[in-house]
Amino acid sequence: MLRIAVIGAGHWGPNLIRNFHNHQASDVTWVVDRDESRRALTRSRYPEIRVASDADRVLADPDVDAVVIATPTTTHYALASAALRAGKHVLVEKPIATRLAEAEELCALAEAGKRVLMVGHVFLFNAAIRRVKEYLDQGKLGQIFYISMVRTNLGPIRMDVNAAWDLAAHDVAIVNYWLEAIPTHAAAHGGSWINPGIEDAAFANLWYGNGIMANLHVSWLNPRKVRDITIVGEKGMLTFDDMNLSEPLRLYDKTVTDQRSPAGFIDTFASFRTSIREGDILIPRVPTNEPLRAECEHFLECIAKGARPVSDGWSGAAAVRVLSAFDRSMAGDGQKVAV
Repeated sequence: MLRIAVIGAGHWGPNLIRNFHNHQASDVTWVVDRDESRRALTRSRYPEIRVASDADRVLADPDVDAVVIATPTTTHYALASAALRAGKHVLVEKPIATRLAEAEELCALAEAGKRVLMVGHVFLFNAAIRRVKEYLDQGKLGQIFYISMVRTNLGPIRMDVNAAWDLAAHDVAIVNYWLEAIPTHAAAHGGSWINPGIEDAAFANLWYGNGIMANLHVSWLNPRKVRDITIVGEKGMLTFDDMNLSEPLRLYDKTVTDQRSPAGFIDTFASFRTSIREGDILIPRVPTNEPLRAECEHFLECIAKGARPVSDGWSGAAAVRVLSAFDRSMAGDGQKVAV
């Protein structure tokens, strides 16, 4: 049984506590939170778990094997660094840090101490996201042209980071995972309306190799909760709707063919139609899973086997590199910047 300490019992922390405490291979022995009401709630639900207001006490406990960090983004680096230096394995919520140098330092610490460092990019453990990865690896869509990603909702509004760091972090991790690459350039525009200097919405572009583009729209000021992705390729197209739990994926046998008028122009509607091929729409059966549970199990397996996580520290650092580029671009009125 791996003994786990969870730091942060707020919005996301209770879900992590539940998954690790109810797992056959792990047990939550400590929960840390500065808020007395959250500590009291933990005591009432899990009287066997010890609680504390200060992480130092927990990190000094030699019986703690791993630390799970679910605190505000600006605290991730300090807590993860202290945990790694104390010889603990670490699962830290995304993003891993707010500065690239800090993220890379955490990766170096984990490697030097031979400890597992994993970032909570939970969508990488979504069964539908994994299925799309299989399709792309199999070349079902052919050469990818572009990817369009929309992630919106009304709240929660953050005070520590902007919407790009909070929301686009998911999509950046997803597209990096799918393409097994990091973009070369980025550009973004953002708007601040609620809290000065903190963008509530962002519209961003990413450029990858082989001419692939990705477009992201994220906002916590939207009346509808949307988690939608469209992939357009030379041999087909695909959509992912995370709000459709029963049928999240659709594969479209639709392409643009090179059957144009010899004269170089399209003079009739019929000739226009010949340049578009519309085939069947396939709705694959994707098993429903709890991505967070899969993420927690993966963390435990990596510790047990000494394996490298899918969402390891370096992949988390790559996301920070992109998010930092978004910030630079927004500060420069949307100019295209190198990642």
